[in-house]
Amino acid sequence: DPFTVLAWLASATTRIKLGTTVCVLPYRNPILMARQVANIDHLSGGRFIFGIGVGNAEDEFATLGVPFEKRGALANEQLDVIVKLWTSDEPVSYDGRHVQIKDVSPIKPLQTPHPPIWVGGGSEATLRRTARFGDAYHPHARWPEALRGETMPRIREMAAARGRSAPAFCPRIRLDIRESPIDGTRAYGEGSIDQIRSDLQHFEALGAEEVLLDWSTGDLERTKDHEHGWRMLSQMAEQVLDLEGEGLRP
Repeated sequence: DPFTVLAWLASATTRIKLGTTVCVLPYRNPILMARQVANIDHLSGGRFIFGIGVGNAEDEFATLGVPFEKRGALANEQLDVIVKLWTSDEPVSYDGRHVQIKDVSPIKPLQTPHPPIWVGGGSEATLRRTARFGDAYHPHARWPEALRGETMPRIREMAAARGRSAPAFCPRIRLDIRESPIDGTRAYGEGSIDQIRSDLQHFEALGAEEVLLDWSTGDLERTKDHEHGWRMLSQMAEQVLDLEGEGLRP
């Protein structure tokens, strides 16, 4: 459970940012989620980032008794309720199609107006959700075709139409450093250090403010040993001064 792990990490760290990438909104009660995030935001001294998504595992939705085909609409109402609970000074009531609450006391996080909301996903509905709620667009940017140059301008236009500030661009990539360059087609984050530096420069050109490095491969056995992941992060840390010299913020 991410909130259990993050509560422990809040006490074990002092500087690094903590967050979910991403929390599947329809799996959880919005009041409970607002409270858990607010608690960890306080415990961490305001270092929490609320990364959210709508999920795609139909079997899990079936097990939880949540309609898979309504997950987007449900997530939007949940997020609306959560933001209202964080920002209101009065008891919150909400009468939506999927979420109803009455006179629930505000739940105040440490950060104001609330922890940053990073919206994950790649659908058209995700772009609209980002424009409506997001402080950042947080796609899993594995393949180049998943990141088109017009995506962020569209999100900015939709946010402006709602009178909101433009969300930041904070993608996540799967980090897989190799000894030698990969010839031919490769995913973002895979290859030699120089190839990954090139990826980061590409993200910077697209306006990325932060890039998350994920060493998860989907291989459950590999997750039992984090040595490979720590080694890759150490290699990336050695690049920090070079990145700063090129205008990138590590």
